[in-house]
Amino acid sequence: MALTINHNLLSMNTARNLSSSYAALSTATQRLSSGLRINSAADDAAGLAVREIMRTEVASLGQGVRNANDAISMIQTADGALGVIDEKLIRMKELAMQASTGTYSSDQRLIIDSEYQAMASEITRIASATDFNGIHLLNGNLSGATYNGNGLASTGKLKVHFGTHNDSSEDYYYVQINTSTASALGVGLSATKGHDGRSISTQELAQKALGALDKAIVSKDKIRANLGALQNRLENTITNLSVQSENTSAAESQISDVDVATQMTEFTREQIKVQTAVAMLSQANSLGKLALNLIQG
Repeated sequence: MALTINHNLLSMNTARNLSSSYAALSTATQRLSSGLRINSAADDAAGLAVREIMRTEVASLGQGVRNANDAISMIQTADGALGVIDEKLIRMKELAMQASTGTYSSDQRLIIDSEYQAMASEITRIASATDFNGIHLLNGNLSGATYNGNGLASTGKLKVHFGTHNDSSEDYYYVQINTSTASALGVGLSATKGHDGRSISTQELAQKALGALDKAIVSKDKIRANLGALQNRLENTITNLSVQSENTSAAESQISDVDVATQMTEFTREQIKVQTAVAMLSQANSLGKLALNLIQG
């Protein structure tokens, strides 16, 4: 290689190598400091696209778990209220049994019936007052067979959405809760006229009310059983969603996260190369002095 003044090719070559090593060192530093292998689309365009899709999936699955947990809380609220209604129906059955025997006078049966009616009114009050997040659960609002979510407030059965898409077979299902008021259960004066469970003011009415109360208890038990099955199903759904989220996160980590051991090795190597290139660049820049020494002779 000729000894020249205008072009210091050794210095140019060393500077190019220094620039390349410094860029690699900068990338290694960025990855180690962020913990991510992909910090921009330039690092891995395809990997970035896959990672963002997976991140969206994980975030959606997390919200799906929260949605399912909210639905479980709602079901537990309804079941708790039905448990209180159960106590009222048991007391009403006890009162009907009491009024069915002939050892009480008419006046005494009227007193017994007054408590019977009070229990029926309390059942209606509980059914009307029980709500979760402003959604009434037992008054018949969720008893409709058809769901309609077009308006600001949906009507009919309640839709629990937990999946990341909108497929009815895998992303959501409905919670339908039948009415639990006294009239719907067929007990108390609010029941349809002529119904056996309206009153226990006479011995005959009290005896007929026994069968009506049995039917009311069965109706209430069917509602609770349905809610219990839905809660179990939601708990299984949460387990499945959690496993799916965990596995998706693991896959996203494989694509996105940096291997610290490997990257630290790369960082050390590039750091040494940069230090060496800086030293050689200093030496290459001094080569022009050799030409000056020849001129000065």
